[in-house]
Amino acid sequence: MLKDDVGEILITEEELQARIAELGRAISADYQGKDLLAVCVLRGAVIFLSDLIRRITIPHEMDFMAVSSYGGTRTKSTGVVRILMDLTTNIEGRNVLIVEDIVDSGLTLSYILSNLKTRRPASLRTCTLLDKQECREVDVPLDYVGFVIPDKFVIGYGLDYDEKYRNLPFIGVLKPELYIE
Repeated sequence: MLKDDVGEILITEEELQARIAELGRAISADYQGKDLLAVCVLRGAVIFLSDLIRRITIPHEMDFMAVSSYGGTRTKSTGVVRILMDLTTNIEGRNVLIVEDIVDSGLTLSYILSNLKTRRPASLRTCTLLDKQECREVDVPLDYVGFVIPDKFVIGYGLDYDEKYRNLPFIGVLKPELYIE
């Protein structure tokens, strides 16, 4: 069973849902009367986005972007970011909210922000479920943060190891003996 591979649960399903409801209220208030486009960074953020947009009470649209910075390794970013799938929506003049699952080094988000700024959105803000501040290499603005977490390899709620564990309803720490650095 997948749960047997979890060394500890950092954030329970109930804690996740409560915090996402708070984020949804804050985003709804901040974007009231504005044209909001939520941009999900695939694949990890899709579950977070699904719950978040149901908590946003104002009209909004969504689009998706897929980027990769993991290359040949499965647990650490290589720092080289590639766009695997780009937006289908023109964001010029739009209020764009990037929705991320986790920000650690900041390299991926920094690249996304730089890329999207060239497309002249009206505003560009960020929302991340998890902020792993200890690992930051590049300072990036985080407008909405779900949880600040320690430097541990986390899985669940969209986060994976080798494409597994995304379906766990909580954020857990993968037992170190199950992965190789």
